Amino acid sequence: MTGQTAMPDVEFLPSQRPVVLDVDGSVGHLPAELRLPLGPWQEGVRFGCGLARFAQFGAELNAALPRHHGTVFMGSGDFHHFSWPLIERCIAQQGFAPERPLRVVVLDNHPDNMRFPWGVHCGSWVRRVALHPAVSQVHVAGITSGDIGRKHAWENYLAPLRAGKLTYWSCGVGTGWARRVGAGKAFRSFASVAELAQALARHLNAWPQDTYLSIDKDVFAPEVVRTNWDQGRMLESEARRIIEALRGQIVGSDVTGDVSSWRYTTWWKRLLSAGDGQDTEIDPATLAAWQAGQHAFNQRLFAQIAEAAGTAADNDTA
Repeated sequence: MTGQTAMPDVEFLPSQRPVVLDVDGSVGHLPAELRLPLGPWQEGVRFGCGLARFAQFGAELNAALPRHHGTVFMGSGDFHHFSWPLIERCIAQQGFAPERPLRVVVLDNHPDNMRFPWGVHCGSWVRRVALHPAVSQVHVAGITSGDIGRKHAWENYLAPLRAGKLTYWSCGVGTGWARRVGAGKAFRSFASVAELAQALARHLNAWPQDTYLSIDKDVFAPEVVRTNWDQGRMLESEARRIIEALRGQIVGSDVTGDVSSWRYTTWWKRLLSAGDGQDTEIDPATLAAWQAGQHAFNQRLFAQIAEAAGTAADNDTA
């Protein structure tokens, strides 16, 4: 990434090494990283795609990933649906099952549980994870987007909400409609993100469980980091509180929400992404500034997650 000084590599255990899924070139160098070159897939899977194509991508990804690794950095928030195959891989490798389920915690400004009948996209993948028999619960926390408000109620998949497999943790969004459709218990609303983070941290402390953590940086306020999606209000300290509450529970993790400039050649992707208010074409100077902030933030997130997972690098013993 332009204008950034590369960090020196240090010794890491295999389970500590971050993985970069380098589809769009947006993620800067991380210490001891494993970088998978996946650029040819960008147009095909960015934002969304059909299930057959995504299965092909998932097979290539699964073959390329080492058995043991740390946090996966996926690039633009347009790729958040990559969490689906990563979580399924975590379930298969670590033997999660209905009698020993996995919990998923997602920090995101959007529910990612929206209707998408043509396959899967970055805003629809949560439903598929929530309905997996080996997943006990998905918590999507930090939502300030109108995606869960009354005007967009019909776009939300109701099955995981009604089944008690999915919970929205939100702030500043009217969600009274949920009670009328039998999904009221799946919605937790707060007056501030600080209160939301405090309540979620208490819940995670009180109910410890093996957990997969997924972070979309559009959950953060623009003064924390800049993304090309509409952003939430979470502060870094509030996310740190949630991550700390998961100490010793994290068995897998990923981070998305970096920024890159891209013009789709696929017409429906141009149409749908524009309708979502996404800015995919960013001028070079602005992009460089945003990526510099993103890179510094990624390093801090990597350190915080690794420490909470119990796999933080120890330079004296690594």
